[in-house]
Amino acid sequence: MKALTRTLCIGIAALLSAAAAVAQDIKERSIKFAFQNQKGHPQAEGAQKFADLVAQKSGNRIQVRLFAGGTLGGDVQTVSALQGGTVEMTVLNAGILSSQVKDFAVFDFPFLFATPQEADAVVDGPFGKALFDKLAEKNLIGLAYWELGFRNLTNSKRPINKVEDIAGLKIRVIQSPIYIDMFNALAANATPMPFPELYPALEQKAVDGQENPFTLIRSSKLYEVQAHLAVTRHVYNPQAVLVSKKLWDQLSPAEKKIIDDSADEATKYQRELSRKQSDEALAELKKVGMQVTEFSPAEMQRLREKVQPVIDKHTASVGADVVKQVQAEIAKVRKP
Repeated sequence: MKALTRTLCIGIAALLSAAAAVAQDIKERSIKFAFQNQKGHPQAEGAQKFADLVAQKSGNRIQVRLFAGGTLGGDVQTVSALQGGTVEMTVLNAGILSSQVKDFAVFDFPFLFATPQEADAVVDGPFGKALFDKLAEKNLIGLAYWELGFRNLTNSKRPINKVEDIAGLKIRVIQSPIYIDMFNALAANATPMPFPELYPALEQKAVDGQENPFTLIRSSKLYEVQAHLAVTRHVYNPQAVLVSKKLWDQLSPAEKKIIDDSADEATKYQRELSRKQSDEALAELKKVGMQVTEFSPAEMQRLREKVQPVIDKHTASVGADVVKQVQAEIAKVRKP
């Protein structure tokens, strides 16, 4: 009897939610949400949480369809699809948006953030919101910032214990000028490449290595084609959750509220999951046989010094005022 009563209550609640959705001018819609990572990765799990929340809040009238693993193309291609309205949503490294608004490049600066909490303060505050505001004229709407985490270096050739060990390696990097300059400054051969092409490129030895957070190395099974992992934490990636302006302009105020509220709730869930999984992923990568090395404090300082000219170069192109704004926000968090 209790089970029957519970089932009836759930059914009634769903009917009431659907009725309320109609009353609030919520239309039946299908939203394509494309991203690069696989099921199980915090990015994919955050997208699933968002989809569930939207369905719940809209009385199942708005359905978010997930396209994981780069099935609709790489990040750059997906951004173009959003601008054209053929894909409605994506989540990607915020720095990639520098091709749309140059200020976003600051998120790719090496060693900018020391902790995820510093990044949260910047992206959730006035600076992050101001950057999102600049995307509207590019036919993109920023909803929230998720987390990919700290990037670390892997390769199939040798352990990396010092800066010189990076020299000569052909490293796949994301399609961003800062990443190309960073690894070229370390005497590597930086090779920009869309993420869907990465695993086969590593498997076929077209590239020697790549750099990504532990969670992605695990979820995409890069350990199958990479033997060595160096814990460098050279860049922390906030991720931008975007919706096509073409879709956004069609939504009623009630529909926009559902999307906004769902994005806010999914953001809290996604960040917590990402941070929890990071340590778990590193332990698992060790367990499956990756050789993990860490730089000494002195060697980390040498790494920072090697990439400082890259920071200086891109500070000039992004704008010293933009960099100062970010540094000021970080300084507030670091105050004792």
